[in-house]
Amino acid sequence: MIRSVRVFAKPKSREAIRLAGELREWLSRRSVAVRLDHTTRRALGIDEEPEEPEKEPADLVVVLGGDGTLLSVARQLGRDSPILGVNLGTLGFLTEVSRGELYPTLVEVLASRFEIDERALLLVRHLKKQGAVSEFAVLNDVVVNKSALARIIRLNLRIDDRDVAVYRADGLIVSTPTGSTAYNLSAGGPIVHPSLRVAVITPICPHTLTLRPLVVPDSSTLEITLETPHEEVFLTLDGQEGTALGFEDRVQVRVAPDRVRLVRAGRRTFYDGLRSKLRWGE
Repeated sequence: MIRSVRVFAKPKSREAIRLAGELREWLSRRSVAVRLDHTTRRALGIDEEPEEPEKEPADLVVVLGGDGTLLSVARQLGRDSPILGVNLGTLGFLTEVSRGELYPTLVEVLASRFEIDERALLLVRHLKKQGAVSEFAVLNDVVVNKSALARIIRLNLRIDDRDVAVYRADGLIVSTPTGSTAYNLSAGGPIVHPSLRVAVITPICPHTLTLRPLVVPDSSTLEITLETPHEEVFLTLDGQEGTALGFEDRVQVRVAPDRVRLVRAGRRTFYDGLRSKLRWGE
């Protein structure tokens, strides 16, 4: 039974902010407790709600925006609450419910007629040569790549403490099945069904053409070491967070024990999404 809902709206979208206010009223009329994220409350001029942590669990989280907004919220919440993504952007592989489908879908969800898709999260550790460690959670992908003016970089890949490959390339992508339709797809990697328990390693413009995308079990622990000095190289997480990599810095990647839960209502399948988003049916 859905008794409480948290609503997150894309901060810079007037449409998302307006829709959040409308949705708050719609849910309240159905005796559902509604909490808006702090930025949305402020944009709507709502100040009567007491402050509480943004990570406070709810029976349902509704994200209004695009895939980028959902990625940001998913990294914050992990598996604490199921997430329903509403696409107010363009492609929308994760936020598959359209603006026009929002209220019919919510009627089904409030009646508990929905399914949960569990999606893998990656845990990423940036180990600097000097010893400092930073940690991140990622739903789509981990990318190590050079800047626009840098030369080809050299990256050493180890899997489960075994040497696998040395890449001379523009960079390397480690993707979850969820992220296989993002940067991985643009770089020539495979589309992977999100239910599969794997990770995809895809080089970006490799100098050696025999270095192809590699699919590995998600029980694997990956370690990428930057072996090129004096170049601008960056570690980017879900295309939203990032940090510079230094010579001999290491990036360790493994799958998190928790999984993000996405709400799927209706009979639309992953393949239906591919046909419509990628225009395979034309």
